[in-house]
Amino acid sequence: MSDTYHDRLRSEKSPGERDAPSRRDFLKTGALGALALGTGGVAGTANGQPRTDVSGIEAPGDAKNIIFLVSDGMSAGTLTMADLHLRRHHGRRSNWLRLYEEGRVRHGLMDMASANSIVTGSAAAASSWGSGHRVFNETLNMSQKGEKYRTILEIFRDAGRGTGLVTTTRITHATPSGFGINMPVRWNEDKIAAQHLEREYDVLMGGGARHFDPDQREDGRDLHQEFEEKGYTVARSKQDLRDWGHEGSVLGTFYDTHLPYALDHQNTPAHQEQVPRLPKMADAALQRLSQNNDGFLLQVESGRVDHAGHEDDTGGLVYDQVEFDETIGRALDFAEGRDDTLVIIATDHGCANPGLNAAGDRYSDSPKMFDRVADFQYTNSWILSELDADSTYRQIQDRVAEAWQFPIRRDEAELIQDALRGEYQAAYREKSDPDLLLGAIQANYTSVNWVGGDHTADYVELAAMGPGSEAIGDFTRNTDLFDLMVESAGVRDYAQG
Repeated sequence: MSDTYHDRLRSEKSPGERDAPSRRDFLKTGALGALALGTGGVAGTANGQPRTDVSGIEAPGDAKNIIFLVSDGMSAGTLTMADLHLRRHHGRRSNWLRLYEEGRVRHGLMDMASANSIVTGSAAAASSWGSGHRVFNETLNMSQKGEKYRTILEIFRDAGRGTGLVTTTRITHATPSGFGINMPVRWNEDKIAAQHLEREYDVLMGGGARHFDPDQREDGRDLHQEFEEKGYTVARSKQDLRDWGHEGSVLGTFYDTHLPYALDHQNTPAHQEQVPRLPKMADAALQRLSQNNDGFLLQVESGRVDHAGHEDDTGGLVYDQVEFDETIGRALDFAEGRDDTLVIIATDHGCANPGLNAAGDRYSDSPKMFDRVADFQYTNSWILSELDADSTYRQIQDRVAEAWQFPIRRDEAELIQDALRGEYQAAYREKSDPDLLLGAIQANYTSVNWVGGDHTADYVELAAMGPGSEAIGDFTRNTDLFDLMVESAGVRDYAQG
């Protein structure tokens, strides 16, 4: 492929009580249109919450393929800063915002609330798309009473479509699992790995080798071998991925835990040799899945954007978001000239709400301060990985200077010393941790600051193009994307289980 272009919030009952009969009735009748109360792609529900009007799809079943792209934890400031970085240092707009400029997508905001909170975790967020139900945070496609909701990948698999998950996190992590796994607690990743084996999806790529390794699993099972016995190619390196040949099913576990941040990867020869990056994995998945004449569903996640948000790490955030934007380009290359592919671009929640702040007289210092990010060599995570309570202020200064390419002051290094020793407390206590303190100190030099270090309740960006995208309105409820995918792909009969 070329590189040229690149719920309806019901009353907050438990998920087990959440309108299960009406959803079954709906799936039997396909009568989402009967709920429509408005025009312009937005309709209402019984309690007045907006929803996407899937009855407005022009030709149900025309989406042979669906590519669902997720930048996990992407706040609006993240999208903005990646675009600014690309414009200032690569001479182009981001693919995401170019789609807006060119009017090539339907887009709006999306309400990502979970069943028990207005602030959403990744498992509940992905489950809202993956099963059409709002579930409690930390839960994957299950009610609190133990009811398992049929997942979107099971539906597409049983309809004869190709199925794939690609991520920079562990393949057993929340967002990929939200499309194909039922689990009461998202952290049961050994069990999630075993469930992936049972469900037999075609393409699984990311990190998380430790959950397939007999020496690291509590039950001692060798899941890599068990996948091979089922006919999968098991790829453990970039070379293995190249050698695969895009034939048959594949399990790619390219790192023990999450894949390295893009910024650390590009400056670490061992990572460059061993670990494939998201655009290449997405390319490989598309080449394999497009061989299915009946079509496919592929979810692609840039999961470490969220992790950089949790760590208030500007370098980690911007470079992984830029890599995600390149991956958008690969999906657009695939969809170019086709009328059978629905591309959805979304995030599941905000995280830490970073933003480029005003600095200097008439804010004239903001551009040059932000431009320092272009010189970064390593992430804040890399800095802290070699520091501890015994580190001297000089060692801290040297480590930071190697990563950021400029020095910090002694008093700032001493604050980090205090935080590493557990002796520092910020006014907002969450920001007392060494990583968030390091992010605050970094803001003195980049003018990028953060509200905290965790998820936010923001309404998030949603964009879509291709068959079915015409149903996207200005404001969408997260669960409606499940209905949109099922309807646009014409697989509603398989959604009943």
